[in-house]
Amino acid sequence: MTTLAGKRIWVAGHNGMVGSAVERRLALEPGVQILHAPRAELDLRDGKATRAWALANRPEIVVVAAAKVGGILANSQRPVDFLEDNLLIELSTIRAAADAGVEKLLFLGSSCIYPKMAPQPMPESALLTGLLEPTNQWYAVAKIAGIMLCDAFREQYGLNFISAMPTNLYGPNDNYDLNSSHVLPATLRKIHEAKLSCQRDVTIWGTGSPLREFMHVDDLADALIFLLQTYSEPGPINAGTAEEVTILELHKLAAKVAGWDGAFVFDATKPDGTPRKLMDSTRLAALGWRPKITLEDGLRRTYEAAFGPHAWQEARA
Repeated sequence: MTTLAGKRIWVAGHNGMVGSAVERRLALEPGVQILHAPRAELDLRDGKATRAWALANRPEIVVVAAAKVGGILANSQRPVDFLEDNLLIELSTIRAAADAGVEKLLFLGSSCIYPKMAPQPMPESALLTGLLEPTNQWYAVAKIAGIMLCDAFREQYGLNFISAMPTNLYGPNDNYDLNSSHVLPATLRKIHEAKLSCQRDVTIWGTGSPLREFMHVDDLADALIFLLQTYSEPGPINAGTAEEVTILELHKLAAKVAGWDGAFVFDATKPDGTPRKLMDSTRLAALGWRPKITLEDGLRRTYEAAFGPHAWQEARA
């Protein structure tokens, strides 16, 4: 057991969707002091500066939620950025934490670390057993390197560094830019704009048949705090909901939340991506953790947070 009460905890990437959710959850732990390294003051790609910050601030617990993220389009257009920036962030933050003598570190990976044709649901043992999905392989390779780096520090120095692999996430502070966002926030924005402009159809990339799993980021934050308190093993541990929907079903549910009753058309010239992505979260469930937020409830919360506190009611009016 790792006690968080009264600890100095550094959340790297605190302004992002995951980092901000972790901070909201940490606020429930008594006496926690959350440490910030604002992007304007510290470039986490700068190893020397990051180490100096960690030595000056002496965090006791570290959550590495900082990353350069984006969807299929962004990954395909800027592969160097996704590989280089994420490698630099991981190297500098994990090394800085080690040099500062932290008690525990949790590194956030991604479900895209698993092979494109991994067994479904995807177990942690599938890592490095096949080729990656080409549309986000650059990001995936960087995240795999982060997992291996944590394991290397465990093996060489006996440090309590762990890695968690979340499924597809959504919630407050997500990215809604249609050129760089993931499928769920992009879907909500497209449907919201279709509602406002009285548009009668929305285009879905590919066939709409790929299966995906989605977790509200507040559920993930709760899972991460649980892992910080109870878990210490090498290699990744999956964090998911064990539920999946097709991309078409996701669009229909988003339309229900937004109150839009138009039709969907399919752009077959665009890629589907991995046919199915469901995390095997058996190990996390066996430890005693379960998600609490349903997809429909989470979508409604997210829609209102993104487009106004009364967006759902206004869209249905």
